[in-house]
This record gives sequence, structure tokens and C-alpha cells, in this order.
Amino acid sequence: MQVSVRRLPLYPLRVVRSALLSPSPRLLSPGTRTLFSETGVWEKEYRPETRRRVEEWWHPRIMAQWRKDALEEDSKRKKFYVLSMFPYPSGRLHMGHVRVYTISDTIGHFQRMRGHRVLNPMGWDAFGLPAENAAIERGLDPEEWTKCNIKSMREQLDSLALCFNWDREVTTCLPDYYRWTQYLFVKLFEAGLAYQKEAVVNWDPVDQTVLADEQVDENGRSWRSGALVEQKLLTQWFIKTTNYAKPLLDALADLPEWYGVKGMQANWIGDCTGCYFDYKLKVNGEETGETLSAYSSSPETVFGAAYLAILPSHRLLHGSSSVRSALEKGFEPGRDSLTEITACNLFTDQEIPVVISHKEAFDGYLDTVIGIPDCSEEDLSVARALNLRWTTVLKSDEDDTQTLVNSDEFSGLTRQQAFDSITQKAREQRVGGHLTSSKLRDWLISRQRYWGTPIPVVHCGSCGPVAVPVDELPVTLPKLPSLMGKGMSPLEDAHDWVSCSCPRCKGPARRETDTMDTFVDSAWYYFRYTDPQNTVRPFERHLADHWLPVDLYIGGKEHAVMHLYYARFLCHFCKDQGLVAHREPFRKLLVQGLIKGQTFKLADSGQYLKREDIDFTDKEPVARGGGRVEVTFEKMSKSKHNGLDPQDVVQQYGVDTVRLYILYAAPPEQDILWNVKTDALPGVLRWQSRLWQLVTKLRAARQSGDIPNPSLLKKKELAETKKIWDNKNYAVQEVTSHFTEDFLFNAAISRLMGLTNTLSSATAGVVQHSVEFEEALAALVLMTAPMAPHLASELWAGLCQVKNPLSLLLQQRGDVLQQSWPAVDPKYLDVPDFVELSVMINNKPCGSVTVPLQVSKDSDRVQQLILESPLGQKLLSARSIKRAILSPRTALINFLIEE
Repeated sequence: MQVSVRRLPLYPLRVVRSALLSPSPRLLSPGTRTLFSETGVWEKEYRPETRRRVEEWWHPRIMAQWRKDALEEDSKRKKFYVLSMFPYPSGRLHMGHVRVYTISDTIGHFQRMRGHRVLNPMGWDAFGLPAENAAIERGLDPEEWTKCNIKSMREQLDSLALCFNWDREVTTCLPDYYRWTQYLFVKLFEAGLAYQKEAVVNWDPVDQTVLADEQVDENGRSWRSGALVEQKLLTQWFIKTTNYAKPLLDALADLPEWYGVKGMQANWIGDCTGCYFDYKLKVNGEETGETLSAYSSSPETVFGAAYLAILPSHRLLHGSSSVRSALEKGFEPGRDSLTEITACNLFTDQEIPVVISHKEAFDGYLDTVIGIPDCSEEDLSVARALNLRWTTVLKSDEDDTQTLVNSDEFSGLTRQQAFDSITQKAREQRVGGHLTSSKLRDWLISRQRYWGTPIPVVHCGSCGPVAVPVDELPVTLPKLPSLMGKGMSPLEDAHDWVSCSCPRCKGPARRETDTMDTFVDSAWYYFRYTDPQNTVRPFERHLADHWLPVDLYIGGKEHAVMHLYYARFLCHFCKDQGLVAHREPFRKLLVQGLIKGQTFKLADSGQYLKREDIDFTDKEPVARGGGRVEVTFEKMSKSKHNGLDPQDVVQQYGVDTVRLYILYAAPPEQDILWNVKTDALPGVLRWQSRLWQLVTKLRAARQSGDIPNPSLLKKKELAETKKIWDNKNYAVQEVTSHFTEDFLFNAAISRLMGLTNTLSSATAGVVQHSVEFEEALAALVLMTAPMAPHLASELWAGLCQVKNPLSLLLQQRGDVLQQSWPAVDPKYLDVPDFVELSVMINNKPCGSVTVPLQVSKDSDRVQQLILESPLGQKLLSARSIKRAILSPRTALINFLIEE
């Protein structure tokens, strides 16, 4: 069926503010379309004009009721925390935003109907390069640019009727938020987990800033600017996430399946089979002030170390280190070079020489390793070639096990016992011992840009780096007259701001001029939502403990590694600091795919074309200017001319249609290929009309017919009501499962469409006299409500004023979203002792036979029972049976016989 859709205006919120007044009938001209909730007159068909009026009427009421319910909710109700990843405020929503927030809004409504106290907050990931670059290009203040974008996007979100807890809104660029980002940094600093060192870093020459390794793609280009990344040696701030590698890896086992993301996280972390030990470097027996962490894959044998090896690319050979000249003196390219520098292990107190390796790389990302001859033939070869001395620490026993010798208190332990004991004691002494992998590096958080959270550290000539006291936070960003976007940190130019006093000795000092990576801001925002107005601490523990973990976290798969890893790390850290009870922040994760647009590009040059530049006359499209055209679906963007403005789509089809389309077009984790001619859009438009027709059908039957009386139903009609009852309960069971377990909203909508088909085929007597029809239609509207709240609200209003209702469901007070989610009737869940099995012969129905439930899946027993039954004796006793096929899904058996 061809659906005719015409473009409709989208009315701003201010136009419908007055709609919050209670409805009252008013006189209308004969040709005026009416709305039942407004006039008490039900329109028979769901036309585009009706849809517009329904959404205009119900939009402010749904939003107002959500706010009212959120304030009045009983704190004793079970909580449900649904969280969608907050957006960067670019100024315009895209269809990907609409998809993720439609899903969270749907889940929020559903869980509230189930009786939960729902938290569905929203905020803004507001620091970062885009705002700074936009400010540079336009000569604007990034703060004003960001606030203006937030205002615009907030209005866009409201126009989509998304029911967020706006009273909990957070904005990461405001001092009342980043004060607590700085507080958490200070806690990391005090715990020895935030540190500064020289490092070879990834430098984006376009955005003029440092990138973490994760922000460089496989082609060596920046994830944001696309520029070819350069290598620079800079002094940078790091967070020692490697100390938490093993706990983060092990905790994955306690989480439910995350659409493959758990595997991605585990792969990112790697096998945590080794650890680092801390060393102090010496020259001629004198301490140099340099410390170094070196990795060993066999930490239980650390007492047998012969040397410490570094790569030729190591920072000590290229930076401003005090040992650089001594290293260079002993360096011979292409061979293992013994230097005059020694390294004292802070755990064993053993002193070993530093060797510059001939290798260009060690395993993974390692640049410093401990050479232990007892564990490696290669290490043994190096030690012998350089004529080094070492202690044997392993003894083989008769049963082929190995025990430790010459290892102080750990002598006599098996290797596994020693592994556990040595790493534990090293951790206790804070000199290493944290299990990690060779492929994982610490989190580089320094950014040489202005628009970010200032790092709360001052540099004192006497005291070194000192954290700003917590009671002096926040360290606020100073206003700068202009931003150039070139060179090092723009904060270097804020001379009055940079110059300060040392908090410890009160002497002259300088503020840190790097800002934090925005991943730090987003690593803890889920905590702040639980207590966003707190001015004393980041959040009250009892509030965070009440709401966490997040029950369902929704966002793009592109954040499966970095953001989720950092957020999990910070939650583990906060647990160790006694700030929260939970170690993991998110229970279930729902990753959604992209919405891709139809894309046209010239086959020869790859140039993207607009749709109007294409000639579709022939079977294969061609460019109007000549040339073969490739048609694909790609991620929407302006440069590809394949984007969609959500406002335009909503104006044309309505909010509910867009919501249903997004939920129906594909499972959440799959991409949606937007093509309005061939995809799910016509289907959801038709379904909305059919839902409307069902309510029209019931209202008309009760308006003009007799008073309903179930005793008037004939045998055939009673069988029909049983089918309706079965289909209703099956739909409730399946849809509830989809909303709570696998989040296959497309399958849920398909099931509701199936129930719609059953009700649409109901005979007049069943519609008139059956309570089963009423309750099934009520359940259908209730289950539609979280996905299409405007339409369902009007349908519910029409249902609840049907004449002479049979069901108490239709006599409830309140709008549809205030109703309880339908439950499966207990009788439906009763397991029967017997099953009625349909019998087919050569694919033709021939009757049914009742068999015990316990043997209903046993093909041989079922075949025997049917052959012994009167039906089998009559139809099959004299026939030659070639095969009997018992359906695994339905109560049906098909006998294939020779004619």
C-alpha cells in the first residue's frame, strides 16, 4: 500500500505551552479536524493532520508529567539508572544522537511503567578541540560558543520529547564540574598514580596538540584532524592505569556480555603476566635523581637480574635527563652497549648495570626491561657477551618443579608461590608489583590546548611539582584575549595566572599550563549525575551507592576501548579510595550502530555528488555531467552530501514515526541504512494507522451496538477469544523480554504488529462482547507507549472513554505512561500436563491428538502415540509412512506417506 506523506510544520514549544490547561470542548466549524483529548470527538482515521495535532497536544503534557513524577517518586521504589553517553555540544543534533537518545528514552518510560524509580540524566561533554578550533576560526570566546551550542541543542532535544532528568544536568566546562575533576586528579597524584615525565609523544601538527596512542589510527593519522602524526619529546602528565590492568581484566568476567566489547577491552589490556619494578639510577655510585620502571615477565625471578635494558629510542637518550651524556658515551649503535650507569632495584636493593639494547623494539610497547638469564636464553646470551655477573635463583627438583634459591625470604617457594608473594610485597612497598601486560601503557592526559580542565599542579623550584590544595580548587581557566592555535599551550601567555605561590613553601612558583584530555572529564560524569548540586564533594557516597552501577549504558561502539576503559579505571580507583562501594560503573552495555545515508560518488575520481546531480532515468544511475556513479551507504556527513537534519525528518514524519523507525529498522548494534522508499518507514506509518483503526473499531462497536455481554459469545467466538488471550500473553512475554534482556526493539515491534493483526481480524461479536479483545488492545497500547508516547497517549484517552467497558484496565486514572506495564496472566504460565498436537499428512491438516507434555518432543514416542490413537488408526494404519517430521517450535507433526 502506498502511503501518502506530506511535509508538516514543527511547532515550537512556546506555541503549545497553553496546552497544559485542562481540555474543554469548543465549537468547531464542520470541516475542522478534531482531537479527542481536546474536544471529546474521536476522529476515525489517523491522518497526517491528526498526527500533528496529537503530537502538539501531548508533547508538553508528557514532558510536564515526567518532571512531576520525577519529583514525587517514592524513594523506596527499586532504582533503574539508564544512561546514554553525553554529547559534545556541536550546536546541531545528528541522526546518531536521535538514535541513542530514543533508545534511552524508551527504556526510561518502560522501566517507570514497571514501577522503578528511573534516572535518565543528560549533560554535555563540553571541553575539547572543536570548540577551541571554532573559536580560533571565528574569533570567538570558546566558552560563549559552547554555551550557545548547548542552548540550541537543548531546544532540539526538547523538541523530540525526550524525557531527561534535566534537574541533574552537568556541563564539564563549568567550574562547578571541573572543580571535582581536579579533585580526583589530586587524589590520583597523592596516591602516586599521576606523574610527569619526558616522553616521545604523538603530535598532531594540525590541532597542535598531543594525542594518546588510542587517538592515532592504523595509518598513523589523528583520529580527529586526519593529519599524519609526528613524534615529539615533551614533558607530559600520565595516569598510571597500568597499576589497575589486572583488576580491570579480571573484573570483566563478572560483567554480562557487552556485544563483543568485553573481548575488545581484554584485548586492549592484554595478558597480565608480568609487572614493573622501580629503580633509581646512579652514576659512579651517586644517585642522579632519575627513576625508572622496568618490566619483567617473570617477576618471581627478580633477584636473578643481570642488567636493565633500554631501547635506543628511550627518552633518557633524547631528552633533558641528567644521565643522557653518560648513556651517549657508552652507546654503540647496532649492538648491546654496556654503560657506566647502574640501576638500584628499590625492592631487592640489588644494583645492576644499564644496557642500551641493539633492538629497535621490545615486546608490545615496552622500552625498559629487566634481563634475567635464568628465564631467557636471549638474556643469558647478552649477559655472557657483556661479561656480567648474576645470581642463579631457580633450582629444578626431581619432580620437574622449580623452587627459588638465593632470593631472601622467598627462597624455598615454588615459582607460583614466589610470583604471588613477591608481587604482593612490591605492591605493599609501593615499588611496583602491579600485574600488567607488555602492550599496555599509562594514560597520557596532557594536552597543549586552552579549552580543557586545568591540571591543578604548580611547579616550585624548591619543592618540585605540588598539587593545589583541595580547598583552593577549582583552578579556573583565565580569559585570554585571543587564541592562535599554534605552538605550545596557550596558557603560557596568561602571565598573571601562571605566576603563583607554592602551596607548600610559599615561594614563587608557576602553574601547570597543560590542560587535561577530555576523556578525564567523561571518566566520572556518571557519578556526578547522582549528586550534581553538591558543593562540598564530587558526590555523596550513599547517593552514588544507591544509583550505581548504571543499569544500562548506551552509546557508540567507537567508545568501546578508550572511554569505557578510563571510566572503569576511575571507578576502580574511587572504590579503593572509599568514595564508592562498587568497583564496576556499568552493568549492561548497549552499543548502537551508525545511521548511514545513501551516498553517490563518481567511480573514477571518488568525488561525492548530491542527489540532484544524479540522473536516475536508466536502471543504473549516472552523473548528469557524465560518468558512472557508485551507490553505497556511508556514515552521514556534510562532505558526502548524505546527511539528514533530524528537525527536517521530524517535521515531515512526526516524532513518533521517527522513534518507531529508529527502533524498528535494525537491532541497536547494527547500522541503519536510511532509504525511505524501501525500508521500514512505510511499515511503521501503516502500523500507526492500524493501531488507530483498532481503537476506532472498539469505540464504534460500543457506541452503536448492544450492551456488551460475554455470555452471548458462541463457541467459535469463544475459541477466537482464547486465541486473542494467548497472543496477548505471548506478546507481553516476548516484548518484556526484548526490553529487558536483548534490547531487540525491532523484534518487539514485530511482535506488537502480530498482535495488531490478530485484533484486526476479530469478528464483530468478539469486539462487542469480549473482555479479551479489550484487554489485548489495552496491552497493545501500553506496550507501544514507551516507543510512541504521543500516539499511545491519545489512543489510551480514546480507550478509557469507551462506553460500557468490561475490563477494569480501561477504568484506570492517569495517562498511558502512568499505567503499569502489562503482566502475563498467571494461567498462561501454568505448564499443562498434555499438549494438543496438530497432525498433518503430506502437508495437509488432518486433525489433532493429545499427548503427554513430557514426551511431546520425542519424535518416536509421539509417532507411536498417534498411530495408536483413533485418528492414526483411521488415517495411517494402512499407509506406508516414509517419514514423520516433528516441529521443534510448534505442536505439530507431519507424516509423509506414499500416495
